[in-house]
Amino acid sequence: MVRRLRRTGRSGVVAADARLPLLGQVRAGLRKVFPDHWSFLLGEIALYSLLVLLLTGTWLALFFAPSLEHVTYTGPYVPLQGRPVSEAYASTLRISFEVRGGLLIRQIHHWAALVFVFAIGAHLLRVYFTGAFRRPRELNWVVGVTMFLLALVEGFAGYSLPDDLLSGTGLRTAQGIMLSVPVAGTYLSFFVFGGEYPGGDIIARLYPVHILLVPGLLVGLVALHLLLVVRLKHTQWAAPGRTGRNVVGQPFFPHYVAKSAGLFFMVAGLLVALGALAQINPVWAYGPYRPDFDSTGSQPDWYVGFLEGALRLMPGVETRLWGHTLMWNPLVTGVVLPGLFFLGLYAYPFFEHWISGDPGERHLCDRPRNRPARTALGVAVLSGYAVLLLAGAQDWIAFITEVPVAGITWALRCAFLLLPPAAFWLTRRLCLALQARDSHLLLHGAETGEVRQSVEGGYHPAHEPLPPAERYLRTVYEIPVPLPAPAGAEGAGPRRRMVARLRRALSRWYHGDPMRPPVSPAASRTVEAVLAGPDKPAPPSETP
Repeated sequence: MVRRLRRTGRSGVVAADARLPLLGQVRAGLRKVFPDHWSFLLGEIALYSLLVLLLTGTWLALFFAPSLEHVTYTGPYVPLQGRPVSEAYASTLRISFEVRGGLLIRQIHHWAALVFVFAIGAHLLRVYFTGAFRRPRELNWVVGVTMFLLALVEGFAGYSLPDDLLSGTGLRTAQGIMLSVPVAGTYLSFFVFGGEYPGGDIIARLYPVHILLVPGLLVGLVALHLLLVVRLKHTQWAAPGRTGRNVVGQPFFPHYVAKSAGLFFMVAGLLVALGALAQINPVWAYGPYRPDFDSTGSQPDWYVGFLEGALRLMPGVETRLWGHTLMWNPLVTGVVLPGLFFLGLYAYPFFEHWISGDPGERHLCDRPRNRPARTALGVAVLSGYAVLLLAGAQDWIAFITEVPVAGITWALRCAFLLLPPAAFWLTRRLCLALQARDSHLLLHGAETGEVRQSVEGGYHPAHEPLPPAERYLRTVYEIPVPLPAPAGAEGAGPRRRMVARLRRALSRWYHGDPMRPPVSPAASRTVEAVLAGPDKPAPPSETP
């Protein structure tokens, strides 16, 4: 009987595959190899945090009431009994105090949102600093940045739904930023809020955006991202046997599936532990939103903390033109600064390709030290972000240190202007110093800890050659070269000559300090062949 069922099932599978040939593709997918380096797990942490968000958010949607209609609170939280609150706020309290397990699910959901945004940001940083965004993966970089932007929007929308004093203050700040847009600000605010806040129906409008629109877009982008990863293959670190054509790691099934499933349970367990042990967003302590109240001493979630800090650092300057008032503080910090930030993120892969001029594919990751300008630029941006994040908590810093707020504000303003250039210069010099140390290790080897005495009586540390894997890592990397002078540029028009000169100047500034490893010419040719993509000839058999 069992054999007959097996034969029947096998024949059915064969018949189905004959009509819809998928078995070969499924087998190929199961044999797909994934790199096993820990840094590639950051994207999976974001994926599993999103899965926890979808599960907990679906449960919370069954009990939340997205309405600003006022009701009298009669629940078990005594300090608010008899007070008029919105239905959104009352339903949040009901989830927290009356629904079994409601507070735990709320806190798991909030912690998962924080981890989700952090994991996407960390994953983007890994891709940036290792050069994994280069051709042919520019589209995947654009997809990742879009997911990061949508994660910020999704987090802010969910953070604003309870209609407590903290979220209401954030919505009022968002409305002020919209109103600062010249000419169209008033229309934009009424379109989004549906009237003058706290009236209108902003909660009812944010609710479908939070539970349907943005999650649907995120799920679609995740699917597109995974399809691109499967199609384009993973980048990987340089090691003997890896040429950029073949991926060395573990097969998807069963090894990677088991490891990935274990990571999911670890992420979910950590989020449940945080939700059970670490309080977050206690809306009952803040109270319902009122325009005449302010949430003193409270801070927004970390991913929008830099906007809060920018608002606090920007001087309150306004300009009157043709009967209109331009408020530069919310306009610059809420519109211009985020716009430039995300425009830079979207454009960076194409900018680096433009000043490099190399059309080849890149499948091996860069060590950050081998790309001094790129690494220094990333550290400079991160240092500016850190200053703005600290500025978002300037009141707490003043309270703890007993330093006047004005003094802290001016110190942070100076740091925001001076720290990024200093971080860029220092990081670039450190990268060059690390490259010089790698060259020294290649020439002289690593110290063994022994000291030997020469016949002259001097003492010298003993060295031993690096292991092959370490030598390979310090030898096989791409050396960026500034663009040469274009041929025939004299006959071009003035505009093209100006663009060419700008491109060459940027290329010299970005790639003007290459440091070549001390290897033979034959080994250099082998390194170039190893770094070549599929469109280049196969590498020779020599080992660098």
